[in-house]
Amino acid sequence: MLELLGNHTVQTVTLGAVLLGMVSGLLGSFAVLRQQSLLGDTLAHAALPGVCIGFLIAGTRHLGWIMAGALVTAVIAALFVQVVTRYSRIKMDAGLGAALSVSFAVGVVLLTYIQGHASASQGGLDSFLFGQAAATRPSDLWFMGGVTLAAMALVALMWKQLKLVTFDPLFAGSIGLRVGVLETLLTAMIALAVVVGLQMVGVVLMTAMVIAPPVAARQWVSRLEHMVFLAMLMGVISGVGGVLLSAGVAHLATGPVVVLVASALVTLSLLLAPGRGVLWSWLKLWREQRSIGQRQMLVTLHKLAEHHEDPYYPVERSMLDSFYGVATSHILRRLQARGFVVPASHMRQEGPHWALTDAGHNEARQELERMDWNQAEV
Repeated sequence: MLELLGNHTVQTVTLGAVLLGMVSGLLGSFAVLRQQSLLGDTLAHAALPGVCIGFLIAGTRHLGWIMAGALVTAVIAALFVQVVTRYSRIKMDAGLGAALSVSFAVGVVLLTYIQGHASASQGGLDSFLFGQAAATRPSDLWFMGGVTLAAMALVALMWKQLKLVTFDPLFAGSIGLRVGVLETLLTAMIALAVVVGLQMVGVVLMTAMVIAPPVAARQWVSRLEHMVFLAMLMGVISGVGGVLLSAGVAHLATGPVVVLVASALVTLSLLLAPGRGVLWSWLKLWREQRSIGQRQMLVTLHKLAEHHEDPYYPVERSMLDSFYGVATSHILRRLQARGFVVPASHMRQEGPHWALTDAGHNEARQELERMDWNQAEV
């Protein structure tokens, strides 16, 4: 690990991955919460025509012109989606899908044209499809760092406005905020973040860096400020982890490995996040099912005791097994541990018997009252 970090190229790519993870997690959080997860994918694919146009203008693989072209076409696609969805009956998902497919088709046509007519200087231009992290230069880090600082400054200065537009745009408009301007500004910043990651992750995979860290962070926290911070941290972990893994194993492309690390974080978050994770949901369901079984058992024993006018009426366990259709010994043992039932010395040749305690009768009465209250509510 230390040997890898001692390599100048690995240091440059790692720092670039840190900046990419920060800006992607920061701005991607707003895209996810605004239910515009497809926005990152659309902007990434819309950047491809700009990459080609920037190359045609510069006549060579000049990163400055290529990034500028990518930013322009991505912003145009974003504005197109906003105009179409606002002034027509087309929904957001349909507008994003149309912009994505048309932009990418134009980009592929231009890329094919360049490959067929341009000189050898275009070599490697198609690397923007899947990224080429090793081509990151120290001068590129200044651009990436500037974008990251600008995004952080924008969010810090306009935190309240962006938060309100994200969660309640109708109320934001009613108090005088220019919702359209704020949404356009935020979308343009997301486009800029996408452009930053084109060289490292590529057009096809950049959407994962915009969406995956915020989605993972959302599983762990409930407040926006916590989500943004955690999304930035997970973006950094994804970037650095992907760079180091790809550098340590021969013939592994950095961009896809970064995306796989981010996807792994999403998977772990979906499984393990307290309160929202799948495993926690299964555990909660199992506990509820077990609790329901115990309450039903208490009510059954209580009603049998009332029917026989004996508060300590012994009930045979095999009868309970037949009644419920499953083995009930584990339920009775848990109730015994809570002091609600006790074994009864009654006709042992017929098997074990159980009887309610006074505490068990009280718990059963409370459960019956809850059942009556719920029925009354319905």
